[in-house]
Amino acid sequence: MKNIELYKLMDLVDEIKRIDAIILLHKNVESNEFMASQYEAKKLKLMAQLIDALAAPKVQSEQSFSLIQMLLSKFYPNKIDKQAFKENGLDDLMAVI
Repeated sequence: MKNIELYKLMDLVDEIKRIDAIILLHKNVESNEFMASQYEAKKLKLMAQLIDALAAPKVQSEQSFSLIQMLLSKFYPNKIDKQAFKENGLDDLMAVI
C-alpha cells in the first residue's frame, strides 16, 4: 500500500473518532437523538468507505481483514441486536454464522 493511500485511511479513522466523540456528546449531554442519528449515519458511511478500501482486491489479506475486525470491535462494540437482524432480513445469515 502506498503512503498516500495509507494516509487517506488514517484520515478516515481520525474522522470516525471525531464523529464518535460528537455522537457521545449529543447522546450524553444534550440528549439530542436527531443530531446523534445524523452523525451515526455519517459514521456508517465513513466506516463503509474504510472497510471497502481494506477489502479491495489489491489490499486483501489476513492483515487487512484483521484490521476490519479491529475497527468493528472498536467503533461498534457489543452491537449485536437480534431483533434488528430480523427486521433487516439478516437473521438467517446470522444463524449460519
